[in-house]
Amino acid sequence: MTQPLTVAILAGGLTHEREVSLHSGRRMAALLRDAGMQVKLLDVDAGLLQTLASMQPDVVWPLLHGSTGEDGSIQDLLELAGLPYVGSRPGACRMASDKAVAATILERAGIAVPRSMTLPQTLFREVGVAPVLELIKERFSFPLVVKPSQGGSALGVTIVKNAAALPGAMVDCFAYGGEARIEEYVEGREIAVSVLNTNDERGPWALPAVEIVTDGPYDYDARYNAGRSEYFVPARLNDDEAATLADVAVRAHTLLGLGQLSRTDILLEADGTVRVMDVNVAPGTTETSLLPQAAAAYVREHGGSVDELYVKLLEAAVHEG
Repeated sequence: MTQPLTVAILAGGLTHEREVSLHSGRRMAALLRDAGMQVKLLDVDAGLLQTLASMQPDVVWPLLHGSTGEDGSIQDLLELAGLPYVGSRPGACRMASDKAVAATILERAGIAVPRSMTLPQTLFREVGVAPVLELIKERFSFPLVVKPSQGGSALGVTIVKNAAALPGAMVDCFAYGGEARIEEYVEGREIAVSVLNTNDERGPWALPAVEIVTDGPYDYDARYNAGRSEYFVPARLNDDEAATLADVAVRAHTLLGLGQLSRTDILLEADGTVRVMDVNVAPGTTETSLLPQAAAAYVREHGGSVDELYVKLLEAAVHEG
């Protein structure tokens, strides 16, 4: 691009992840301004469409986390408004943000995922809580994981160590969404692989993997409070492991039809099994977020700067229209 782009960054909204979204938006706005872009940070409220219409940005970057930012809703709205945006198309967002749907697509393509089932809160009301919980106890071993089928930042996620803790975990889960995903607990190293597509001959390509080490679960506090987690960037992988994880993340990105960026969360088991836990269509960009750490590792190795990398994503979004 010969002229600086005018960029609208969308952040905030009314989801449970509002504060994280605002933090992501502020940080990205500062980086893009440093790169020479004309940037306006917009909250998602009743004045959004009017502001966008008067601003007429070259491109929009939705940095909304949670339901409306990741389930295709805001993307549908931007397409109605005729505005190019960074990220994935609405249909791809819907597939990836629903953990049950995404896992089915990946598993059918031969990518390992945890054994799981997804149960809506309405089902518990119709058939009764006790008999459903008894079936879960019979079919799954403890510990197991209960999480909302949609949403991120580990909100509503519980590692359930015994049967007595299961009812409370279900209540916590339903506080964040209407569907609960019950998964087998998988032991392994937590590794995140971000994928970018900058509209060049490479197609989608993987940034260096990030390994997360925490004292306890990688929960909301561990993600966003500095010092709770230790990160190894790039992850402590041999060449074959690094290539395998990158391939899995790129395949997941491609299978789900994602756009300029995604982040695939993986557990690498002791026997070498690579198991995909989640695919995120709107990765955070806070100081402790995983995509910025991976981007920084990439530019250390290849040159350039992180803000230049983000500008390439903007340009790819404008080109795609």
